[in-house]
Amino acid sequence: MTSTVYKRILLKLSGEALMGEDSYGINRTIIERIVAEIADVSRLGVQIAVVIGGGNIFRGMTSAGDGMDRANADYMGMLATVMNGLALQDAMRRAGLVSRVQSALRIDQVVEPYIRGKAMRYLEEGKVVIFVAGTGNPFFTTDTAAALRGMEMNVDIVLKATKVDGVYTSDPKTDPRAIRYQNLSFDEAISQNLKVMDATALTLCRDQKLPLNVFSIFKAGALKRVVMGEDEGTLVRV
Repeated sequence: MTSTVYKRILLKLSGEALMGEDSYGINRTIIERIVAEIADVSRLGVQIAVVIGGGNIFRGMTSAGDGMDRANADYMGMLATVMNGLALQDAMRRAGLVSRVQSALRIDQVVEPYIRGKAMRYLEEGKVVIFVAGTGNPFFTTDTAAALRGMEMNVDIVLKATKVDGVYTSDPKTDPRAIRYQNLSFDEAISQNLKVMDATALTLCRDQKLPLNVFSIFKAGALKRVVMGEDEGTLVRV
């Protein structure tokens, strides 16, 4: 078996990643491509946990800005992540991956509740664990949920899958002179407001010395290269 740098990872997938170029919802071709990347890494023996966002269906902060009660809006966003988690599980089943969905909100007829011990056992058995409903609390993002679950699962690294292949000095879509950071410290990411993750998530990772890699899930083989320790994306650490 090919040797990997990381044995247990947490992959943070945004809801927007599931849309592809669509304006809403889940693009089947995209979700199958993402699952294929996850399957490649799983076959290397890497234990994989996933935290999924819900922005392709509902964004709590946007709706709160439009006048909706923020707590209600956030709960609706959490339910959107449950829908994405079920879609991801179904795509994994079709790809031959065994997965379990655990929710921070109790919806027992649909998914099982988050129980740390069971999640750890599933990972040890080689199952992919998909965490949905964020932290179960309003006012916290799924980025923060990723940092929290990463620490609870004792992962080696949190991998944030985005549409851009790392963190840049400026927006690479508009600035041809933008340079990708190969390495960053958490303090640099926070002080320069680089939008790597929200400040709460970055602070959690920094305080627990949990490294973070930001990479593009749409770049073929990028996830595998990250777990192999190759120069892919931007590595953020203490």
